[in-house]
Amino acid sequence: MTIFPQLEIPETIAAGPGPGNTDARVLARFAGAGLADHMHPDVLRGMVECKKMLRDVMGTKNVHTFGVAGTGWSGLDVMFSGVMPGDTVVMFVNGTFSGIDGLTVRMKAATAEELAANPSDPKPASVTIIEVPHGQSVTGEIVDKALSEHKPQWAAMAHWETGSGRVNDIQGFSDACEAHGAMGLVDAVSSLGVEDFRIDDYPGVHGWASCPQKGICCLPLTYAPVSFSDQFIEQLKKTGTRTFVHHPIMEARHWGIVDGKDVEKGTYHRTHSAYAVAAFHEALRITLQQTVAQRAKDYIYHEAALRAALTEMGCEITSNMTSLIVLNLPAEMAGREMELVQHCRAQNFGIWPTLSEPVQVRIGILNLLNQQAISGIVDKFGQAMRDLGASFDQNAVSAALSHHYGQAIAAE
Repeated sequence: MTIFPQLEIPETIAAGPGPGNTDARVLARFAGAGLADHMHPDVLRGMVECKKMLRDVMGTKNVHTFGVAGTGWSGLDVMFSGVMPGDTVVMFVNGTFSGIDGLTVRMKAATAEELAANPSDPKPASVTIIEVPHGQSVTGEIVDKALSEHKPQWAAMAHWETGSGRVNDIQGFSDACEAHGAMGLVDAVSSLGVEDFRIDDYPGVHGWASCPQKGICCLPLTYAPVSFSDQFIEQLKKTGTRTFVHHPIMEARHWGIVDGKDVEKGTYHRTHSAYAVAAFHEALRITLQQTVAQRAKDYIYHEAALRAALTEMGCEITSNMTSLIVLNLPAEMAGREMELVQHCRAQNFGIWPTLSEPVQVRIGILNLLNQQAISGIVDKFGQAMRDLGASFDQNAVSAALSHHYGQAIAAE
């Protein structure tokens, strides 16, 4: 047999669309949790407190608000489990991840015959995919027109599409769902904890799913936030769902939510991790201490600084998210996007390309909300550009950053 040396993983700047840079305080809580039995009273108390804090973070009175063990895909699977074979669905796709959401919807809505005909890429007759070109946002007008025409039971959309860096119209989506009697489902993986919004302000949306490793600044594979309206839960009581592991009602029971009410302890067995509970608890505490509103302002502020510096390098910004910049390289470097990304990643500077055409560069600032971190990203990216032969006015880049941050200091 081969016993490998201990795995050493170096420090990396996670400057991509996510996972983000986990807050050091969250890591400390994860590592500092005692070797407790998963049913220890403090672990169970922590779950109750997580549930309550998450409702405040998401801005909801939905009782069925809790965390799903895993990554964002775990949370999304719980949400999409409401879709049953033959259900009519309109799905809006404008990038890589809403496209994967669309595949999930098609798998959920496919009949047994439709799934058997193409198990990995079914084409159910009951699902309509509305394709919006890469680099464009889903507007309320697009949603209203599609729902007016198709009158589906469900409508689904990503709030923030990290494949192209575009923010989609959540107000228009909710309004259209209400107007046309569709139950809205929203992928909030990239927006929760980054944009200042309350999910209860969007009554056309009945299911929400996010992740622990982006705006909440927790570890992947801890708890993915989800929230469901009473109407969503009543629908599941009528139809059931084809999953046991990711059944929303069963998962809620694990968090002590039974028959629409909080109860003293969970009634559905799942072996959870005391370490994950501790990490998730601390991430939610930090979010509430900072406030979602202030964190959203910080993202807007620091994204603007990075945008100004990259523009001075000759890059064209095509995104409108505040935690992620998606850009085209200067004309003389067109076609070298993957080479540049790999060059950066070889130096533990973790930026990303887009995962679908056209190939662009993505630079994220999740939990990198200070002048030093933004300046470091600019320096590393600029050096990588120069290493590949780019030429730009470094003084102009530095001046853009100084002007942005200098104005803030003067205003204070």
